[in-house]
Amino acid sequence: MVKPKHHVFACTSSRINGRQQGFCHSKQGVEIAGRLMECIEEYELSGEVMITNTGCFGICDKGPILVVYPEAVWYGNVTPDDVEEIVASHLENGQIVERLQIK
Repeated sequence: MVKPKHHVFACTSSRINGRQQGFCHSKQGVEIAGRLMECIEEYELSGEVMITNTGCFGICDKGPILVVYPEAVWYGNVTPDDVEEIVASHLENGQIVERLQIK
């Protein structure tokens, strides 16, 4: 197994039973995760970034949520239009997108 430089967790409101429902799902969580995968490919970062969709992080009022490790940076109120900025700024160049960061 190759150890990725970054591991991104994207809330898609996945449930143990496999159903997707909930706040992040209703706010385009699945589209955000899909766009994240597309951007990772476009920026040729697939060998450096692992993406995992998740269930609820428990802070729905700030969702949709993306969490980037190893930095433990939490992004909130993410839209599909924000994804490319996160990929280009944070994942490619190491610059946190502060306007989306949950502090």
